[in-house]
Amino acid sequence: MEKEQIISSKYVFRGRAVSLRVDTVELPLGRHTTRETVEHPDCIVVVPLDGQGNVLLVRQFRHPVNKMLLELPAGGIEEGETPEDGVRRELQEEIGYLPGRVESLGGFYSAPGFCTEYLYLYLATELTPSRLVASDTEEIEVVKVPLKKIPDLVSSGQVCDAKSVAGLLRYLRERS
Repeated sequence: MEKEQIISSKYVFRGRAVSLRVDTVELPLGRHTTRETVEHPDCIVVVPLDGQGNVLLVRQFRHPVNKMLLELPAGGIEEGETPEDGVRRELQEEIGYLPGRVESLGGFYSAPGFCTEYLYLYLATELTPSRLVASDTEEIEVVKVPLKKIPDLVSSGQVCDAKSVAGLLRYLRERS
């Protein structure tokens, strides 16, 4: 299958977290159409596992869906950071732990139909208390969940965001 050819691009919005680009493209058979693309920087998502076999999830309010969600810790990769450095910083900010071991579990696109964001997935173990204070993490509640309860949380919809579902299922598959 041939790729679409970009004829023109125009930014209609540039914000702090995302930009919206509208492209005019030519399809393989010559027809023209538009594609709307949300540009979002790559991020990390982490399965933090403590020494007692608990996954440390975070419960936080998500404005776009107007709900409290139970999720894996995740966040942006800051300029000059490697994804592994981002894992260490985000875990200290969101759950108050520094991982002694960080292992890649691969990665995935969050919503490739309209967004550029790629999520690097990691397992973090050998956790030790270490808090970094960040201004946007005041309302985050850390929830320790025994690993054996994770499948039920996913299948019941209590964990319902794509990055957490994908990350947890990938981890469970890797360890089986």
